[in-house]
Amino acid sequence: MNLSDLQNISTGFKSTPKMPTLFFGHGSPMNAIEENEFVANWRKVAASLPKPNAILCISAHWITRGTAVTAMAQPRTIHDFGGFPQELFNVHYPAKGNPELAEATANLITGESIHLDHQWGLDHGAWSVIRHLYPEANIPIVQLSLDAYKSPQEHYKLAKELAILRRKGILIIGSGNIVHNLRRIDWPNMNKIDHAFDWAREADNKIKKLILIKDHNSLQDYHHLGAAVNLAVPTSDHYLPLLYTLALQEDKDELEFFNDKAVGGSLTMTSLKLN
Repeated sequence: MNLSDLQNISTGFKSTPKMPTLFFGHGSPMNAIEENEFVANWRKVAASLPKPNAILCISAHWITRGTAVTAMAQPRTIHDFGGFPQELFNVHYPAKGNPELAEATANLITGESIHLDHQWGLDHGAWSVIRHLYPEANIPIVQLSLDAYKSPQEHYKLAKELAILRRKGILIIGSGNIVHNLRRIDWPNMNKIDHAFDWAREADNKIKKLILIKDHNSLQDYHHLGAAVNLAVPTSDHYLPLLYTLALQEDKDELEFFNDKAVGGSLTMTSLKLN
């Protein structure tokens, strides 16, 4: 689909300079309400961005059969977690949706029918981060789901079809974690910043090196990157949003890592900005 096609689908989205695209290691839901160096850096990154027309977020926490996109005008705040303080459950992030962007996104994706969803809303992979970026909730948000039945290569290919949105003022955000193995969390040391098991550090460094040399084929084929990476990525849900961000990378994009630290031994907050 070319630019004129998108203009016909999405009236009201004028052409803009290329927007950055982001991947956030979102970590614990408590980052939504806590003050720490990670959320401070989220705000710092937000301050460096041009104001977007809307946000398209790919979160680790919306897994579906087939691909869906939220199409409601007012998405609900989903508290998709348990065992946390009531203060966290009391948080509501009242950003609007954008049915027009949802439809445009669905039309950009070829080879399958994209479901326009009116039930989901904003899960914590989206709102726990975005409420720090835009505390006034004044930027409309649409979420794109992760099809559980697609391979990493198929997710990467789908993501590439979204690239034109970067030139329509749409901020595309992937939200997950590069290293995310909750079964091996070192809970007694959960609050110790940059505490990583050797295998977690090895995996994080290996993946960052591949990102820096733009070896996206190896990153898609992550199951073959060795034992450390397989421990770091025991399931694909938190890793796939990274592939969505990388698929949007252009040759002249500058890459910046931030929040490049671990917590709990088996979780990294490593994040990146492409601009």
